[in-house]
Amino acid sequence: MGQTTESEERAELYAQLQNEAASLDTIHEMLGSGKWTMDFDESGTMVRVNWSDEFRRMLGYHDQEDFPNVLESWSNLLHPNDKERVLNEFNETIADYTGKKAYDVEYQLLTKDRGYRWYRAVGKPTRRPDGSPITYVGVFLDITEQKDMFSKLAQQRESLNAALQEANQANKAKTAFLSNMSHEIRTPMNAIIGLNSIALSDPTISPQTREYLEKIGISAHHLLGIINDILDMSRIESGRMIIKSEEFSFAKMLEQVNTIVSGQCNDKGLKYECRTVGRIDDYYIGDDMKLRQVLINILGNAVKFTPEGGAVSLTIEDVKRLNDQATLRFTIRDTGIGMSKQFLPRIFDAFSQEDSSSTNRFSSTGLGMPITKSIVELMNGRIEVESEKGVGTTFTVTITLLQANHEASEEDEFELHPHEMSVLVIDDDRIACDHAKLVLSHLGINCETVLSGEEAVELVRIRHVRREDFNLILVDWKMPGMDGVETTKQIRSIVGNDTPIIILTSYNWEDIEGEAREAGVDTFAPKPLFAGTVMDEFRSAFRKKNSRPARRTVDLKGRRILLAEDVEINAEIMMMVLSMREMDVDHAQNGKVAVEMYQEQEPGYYDAVLMDMRMPEMDGLEATRAIRATDQADAKTIPIIALTANAFDEDMQRSMQAGLNAHLSKPVEPDLLFQTLEELLEGR
Repeated sequence: MGQTTESEERAELYAQLQNEAASLDTIHEMLGSGKWTMDFDESGTMVRVNWSDEFRRMLGYHDQEDFPNVLESWSNLLHPNDKERVLNEFNETIADYTGKKAYDVEYQLLTKDRGYRWYRAVGKPTRRPDGSPITYVGVFLDITEQKDMFSKLAQQRESLNAALQEANQANKAKTAFLSNMSHEIRTPMNAIIGLNSIALSDPTISPQTREYLEKIGISAHHLLGIINDILDMSRIESGRMIIKSEEFSFAKMLEQVNTIVSGQCNDKGLKYECRTVGRIDDYYIGDDMKLRQVLINILGNAVKFTPEGGAVSLTIEDVKRLNDQATLRFTIRDTGIGMSKQFLPRIFDAFSQEDSSSTNRFSSTGLGMPITKSIVELMNGRIEVESEKGVGTTFTVTITLLQANHEASEEDEFELHPHEMSVLVIDDDRIACDHAKLVLSHLGINCETVLSGEEAVELVRIRHVRREDFNLILVDWKMPGMDGVETTKQIRSIVGNDTPIIILTSYNWEDIEGEAREAGVDTFAPKPLFAGTVMDEFRSAFRKKNSRPARRTVDLKGRRILLAEDVEINAEIMMMVLSMREMDVDHAQNGKVAVEMYQEQEPGYYDAVLMDMRMPEMDGLEATRAIRATDQADAKTIPIIALTANAFDEDMQRSMQAGLNAHLSKPVEPDLLFQTLEELLEGR
């Protein structure tokens, strides 16, 4: 076999280069991209430019005659806004003898028949050993569609952000409106209920007058409930309504419903019947107030739209039991005027009435059914209606409640049932928290978890202000920041000694027992957590606490109270209420005056401050912060109680952050006010 000649090697190399060039052309054709090359002499001067045919076609040109192989054919088409930037990048890449810089730019170029379009050019020179350029090869892509798409996406993002900001502003406006409405409505209701309570406390009134006053009180509370539900309807729309899950007496709830409805039926000459089918328990877990409102709304409508001599009935059936859940079906029937088939789909629309004459005749606002449907759906229930004009209407409400084990233990007077318990678990290990919740949930215990001592103290403070203290607190010993012992100290300063606190530890209890006991820990439970261990330790701690002498009722007689209230009639009512327990009251017309009156007296002169929230000059939150910031000896400890028409959860949170000890919503029940004062003044 003979040796390959030099001419044959050149021919083979040339053929290989042609094949590679053909492959590159095919790739460019498939990608829809153009190619350009530029050659340089040894001095680095550009001596040749070559634009590929695909490059020309992308710009609307066909051959060298209308698009010559010179740099200006391209550079003269650059958009004025891009030209300087692009040419600088182009030349800097050539001048970079280190070979590190690559050419990668996006710009607009004027095409022959489609106006300006967006392109991306990527290129890099090959160089001699001294760094001087040999060739400058690049790829050219049309990215106009991508740019348009990104532009549209950017516009959409901008529109969505604007819509989100608008929605947030609308929600803030709605929240402010609801807060104002709550305040404006509750203020006169406070006067009605307050004066009614004062009148009822008079032992000299006649039995008939007492009966009238009691009915006024019942009606006022019922009106207040309706007002609350109307405000809640707006909160439903913003996802801010909360459905409680608490044990309640179903028998008592039903008795209240029947008392109201049977009275309405008697007054109107209607027959009323309530019956149960299947197993109906005395106690369930759910939201009894919302369930009662649903039944009263539907039954009230049945009474309203049923002529004299007709009948209204309520049937309650147990239709399904699964695990700890019981599904109840409430069927409300009447023999009233009924509704047409055409109107039924609109019955749950706000302000909807079948005809104006019905509205005038029966005085209906058209809000009852939309509110009712919203509440039922928030309770994960279902409401259906059937009706026939001139025959009557049937509403069916299906709601699933948790079963409650309410049988009292005769053997152990300190026994608490799991469904009555609310437990807080404090552990910085999320897995440990999840495990504790799982273990306790098997007993039906309501469990909340937090991951730090600081978070736990804040949650306990909130629950204490709302009079919803935990029955049991489990706290891990080893936690970063605030450990279990310090957390216990902080919690004890809030709730006192009544709540059992069990420390969770993987270490030897004896090593920390002295310090833990001094901090207020009752006992300990070893990790890993078992339900039986927790319950045994809880029973032990509960027995010890309940074996102590009962807390002595605090005598409120002679206690001096500073009352900050700008509405004169509310101030008069509150002063009369406080005088029922023989307390002395100083009245401040607004928050600024309250702060001045507090500072003018010696520390300890006032036993507590009752603070309205909305006042001129200085509102309740500002006044509380100002009192807490003074240098009076009792500034940090004097009990300050909010008496306010701001009744929402966020209002309560703001009160606590300002330094208030309790938050009571108007209209204020005297017994609750006295109880709160007794608790806060104990030991003072």
